[in-house]
Amino acid sequence: MKLYKIGELARLSEVSPRTIDYYTKLGLIQPEKRSDTNYRYYSDETLARLKRIESMKREKHTLEEIKASLLQWNKVSQDEIVTDKLTSLQFLLKQLEKEAKEVGPMLEKLKPSQLKNLNKILTQPTAACIEALLLLLGKGPLS
Repeated sequence: MKLYKIGELARLSEVSPRTIDYYTKLGLIQPEKRSDTNYRYYSDETLARLKRIESMKREKHTLEEIKASLLQWNKVSQDEIVTDKLTSLQFLLKQLEKEAKEVGPMLEKLKPSQLKNLNKILTQPTAACIEALLLLLGKGPLS
């Protein structure tokens, strides 16, 4: 297993060493081990986690939201690849839910002929996703 000092990790993850210190203090990341001289060493999994955190920050999530999500998915699996995919899916679904809420009122204003044209354009998987989102939002035919 490859281990990195803070400077190496900062360079590879494209964040500052100060950010790594801050994330460590917040509990977002943890050193794999400490040396006899008290240097912190971080693993490849930490590097992947840092990249995921930065990606989530770019998506406008707060550090508190990120921490809560990471803790939640770590309960499901300790495998960073699994938690990475689950976290990404969770945030994508939240984004889709937000956009579905925004487009809902617009769709309600469409004329019947416009709705008919829309239905012709939509692929079956897209329509199924829209229906699933509407169900999640409590606006589907079963609600």
